[in-house]
Amino acid sequence: MLKANKKPNKQQDRHRWLLIGFLCLFGVCLVAQVKPTAQGKKTTNSAAKPADGKAAEANKPKKKPENKKTKVFLLHADEGQANKLSRPDVQVLVGHVKLRHDSMYMYCDSALIFEKTNSVEAFSNVRMEQGDTLFIYGDYLYYDGMTQIAQLRENVKMINRNTTLLTDSLNYDRLYDIGYYFEGGTLMDEENVLTSDWGEYSPATKQSVFNHDVKLVNPKFVLTSDTLKYNTFSKIANILGPSNIVSDNNHIYSELGFYNTLTEQAELLERSVLTNEGKKMTGDSLYYDRKIGYGEAFDNVVMTDTVNKNLLTGDYCFYNELTDSAFATKRAVAIDYSQGDSLFLHGDTLQLVSYNLNTDSLYRIMKAYHKVRMYRTDVQGVCDSLVYISKDSCMTMYRDPILWNEGQQLLGEEIKIYMNDSTINWAHIINQALTVEMKDTLHYNQVSGKEMKAYFENGDMRRVEVIGNVLIAFYPEERDSAMVGFNSGEGSLMHIYIKDRKMERAKLIGKSNGTMYPMDQIPADKLRLPTFAWFDYVRPLDKDDIFNWRGKKEGEGLKPTTDRRPKTDKRNLINMK
Repeated sequence: MLKANKKPNKQQDRHRWLLIGFLCLFGVCLVAQVKPTAQGKKTTNSAAKPADGKAAEANKPKKKPENKKTKVFLLHADEGQANKLSRPDVQVLVGHVKLRHDSMYMYCDSALIFEKTNSVEAFSNVRMEQGDTLFIYGDYLYYDGMTQIAQLRENVKMINRNTTLLTDSLNYDRLYDIGYYFEGGTLMDEENVLTSDWGEYSPATKQSVFNHDVKLVNPKFVLTSDTLKYNTFSKIANILGPSNIVSDNNHIYSELGFYNTLTEQAELLERSVLTNEGKKMTGDSLYYDRKIGYGEAFDNVVMTDTVNKNLLTGDYCFYNELTDSAFATKRAVAIDYSQGDSLFLHGDTLQLVSYNLNTDSLYRIMKAYHKVRMYRTDVQGVCDSLVYISKDSCMTMYRDPILWNEGQQLLGEEIKIYMNDSTINWAHIINQALTVEMKDTLHYNQVSGKEMKAYFENGDMRRVEVIGNVLIAFYPEERDSAMVGFNSGEGSLMHIYIKDRKMERAKLIGKSNGTMYPMDQIPADKLRLPTFAWFDYVRPLDKDDIFNWRGKKEGEGLKPTTDRRPKTDKRNLINMK
């Protein structure tokens, strides 16, 4: 019976193996038929083009890195368990667990491997290692081998060479090589510490992005922002939202630009502002080097000194905070608003230089050149160049200077104006001095001399002292302002008294002579002094008119008896060469 039973068993085994082989062959053929069909559908969909080719290109999704769907391998565990009945696709691992997915190694105290989803849950002392450059730590990990996304929670630390990221919630996408947090985090390198509510970091590009309550702390400054990009290799912060950079010496505000935290150089746009010890510089764009205290502003520049209550404007401005010097050009204007009524001064170039810094004898020199024009409601002036020295509060006007105060015109080869709390105290007109007051288009009060000293009170000219070679052509008035005659005279010294911005009386001192003519008997050759000139056509009309240069008519300029332009130090010329 035993021999009879063996043959049927062999035949049954042979039939069973034939059946299994046939089923396997059938399965292979079925897969071979289905796979090309699926690929064919994919090809058909990708080949279908919308009517608008540009729209199709714009809507084209970002190319995702190739996802090689490899298995998560178990390399080691002290213990392993599996319940094929209740959880047939789950492995329970305990003790010194070590896993691998492609080039990423994972370590933990215990783990669950889900075979169907190719995913892992890891618990306690979680560590992920990729090569010798990327290490991630945490208390918990969920890793999806299909999407290659790791979700780490609690006490998470990502280390990439010199960069460390700390957070309690980190998602790391291996395909894009980006880790991002969303419940607050800190990123640190050798130079800076950055914190924010939301952030991401790429170990490959070293680029990081931060949003909401961003704070970058550097030993020399603190940067706060709403949106910021930062590269841990170049140490450059890319400002993308309202940001403030504060140090011991200055404050920068910008909404767009770059700041190199290593070299401390900044390139800023969108009306950025640089503030330093009461001085504020604003421009459409700014360049700033903190180490050498050098700043440049371009287009619609405004530089404000809140301490001295003045400002500088133009389309280009340079400022050195270490030497407290500034330079402006291209529609440059200096504005003094310390007295309420602002003084506007324009020149092709404006320059401010400070001397004896950090001493009790600190003083500043401001230079304006060329085609200088200034305007204030009570005083206007023009000249070729101008120098103001704060040491003696003196402003000197060079080369055909003219000064107007209401109806009074003062001119000479050189005019020195001495200030008192930003108001005119007195003015010194040197060589070919002339003062003219217009009565009407025909009659003018005129006084000329070698030099004049004009004294002001509350911004109004009250008294003029004329010294040397005095000539007068003057119309005395009755109380009703009616002219009673014409006084022509000469002498060596004269005092003129002005009331209500009009010549009230004139007095020749010492040896003099003069003649009083009735109004209908004035000699024609006496109506005008030899040096008479009325330059109303060059006078600035308002603060906007200071940009419109109008020179004197040909032949009406003074002929200087002495070269009184600022002297140039020959040593400076040698240095410049």
